[in-house]
Amino acid sequence: MNKITIAVIGCGTIANSAHIPAYIANKDAEIKYFCDIAKERADAAVTKYECGQAIEDYNQILNDPEVDAVSICTPNDVHASITMDCLRAGKHVLCEKPAARTYNEALEMQKVQHETGKTLNIGVVNRYNESVNRIKKMIQNGDLGELYHVYASFRSHRSIPGLGGAFTTKAIAGGGALIDWGVHFLDVVMYCTGDPKPKTVSGQAYCKLGKDMENYTFLKMWAGPPKYEGTYDVDDFVTALVRTEGPTISLNGAWAQNIGAEEMFIDFLGDKGGIRLKYGADFTFYTTEDGALIETTPKFNLGSMFQNEIDSFIQCIQTGEKQPSHIDTVILSSQIIQAIYDSSDQGAEVSLQPVAQNSH
Repeated sequence: MNKITIAVIGCGTIANSAHIPAYIANKDAEIKYFCDIAKERADAAVTKYECGQAIEDYNQILNDPEVDAVSICTPNDVHASITMDCLRAGKHVLCEKPAARTYNEALEMQKVQHETGKTLNIGVVNRYNESVNRIKKMIQNGDLGELYHVYASFRSHRSIPGLGGAFTTKAIAGGGALIDWGVHFLDVVMYCTGDPKPKTVSGQAYCKLGKDMENYTFLKMWAGPPKYEGTYDVDDFVTALVRTEGPTISLNGAWAQNIGAEEMFIDFLGDKGGIRLKYGADFTFYTTEDGALIETTPKFNLGSMFQNEIDSFIQCIQTGEKQPSHIDTVILSSQIIQAIYDSSDQGAEVSLQPVAQNSH
């Protein structure tokens, strides 16, 4: 079988830490292009990985019939446009999360996927996490009984990324803590609970601690250093309640809060048992047996969810099968995130319409 020829668009942190090494480790993939508008980043990738060609303009990829598939690892503001261009050029696409800045942009991406029939997966990598998949199976098997509520916490003390840069500029990122961290937590919840249709959303997003950028106190800054002449107009704290056709979902998330503790977990509450998932790690199952309270923390090899994600992407290109991270499924997370922001702006609960989820 011929190898799948890959182009990586955007050669920053997520490309180097996850996508590129995973493609190189996959025997059925080969990278032809590293593309970045900052050519030095693409050049550095060629040197580091000893393969591929460095380019600045992704149109070269669109016009190359040898390229089968593309990983899009760019800032959020160009996810939709580059994805749609690649799909229309006959390329399969793995686009990093979030799918897009807004729900409407994600719907446009889904529409083009349906029109072209090419694969469009979104980088909701936790769907390929061993802990997450074990929890999903336990819920399906009835180990928790009736799952009635799920609570997600993604809270950090002073962890705003790249103050004044792309992460904190709404026009580029689409939002802050919710769209950057919350998309992962919310997607884990949706995946484990069978992607229940959302009905109503009430939320509030706050832009508080980073607004006075020069007086924002921190110990270290990922994606930094700060650009004090830049923009900070995104949420650094968010809270929400989501009613679905399944369990209710509530969340609290913070890039920055005046509480010096990191709270990164998801609680699944059922009438027979409950689970606390430590994000990116293991989980504990709580239940009862013979009149006793039982706690179990299974131990297993977590493996690499990023490798699993890339391997799955290559496999679905080869077989045509639909993977859990397909745009038709992930679109629900985009809808909920948009509804949280809309509810915050309107100061009121919003009702949601069903989303088309069947690919043509």
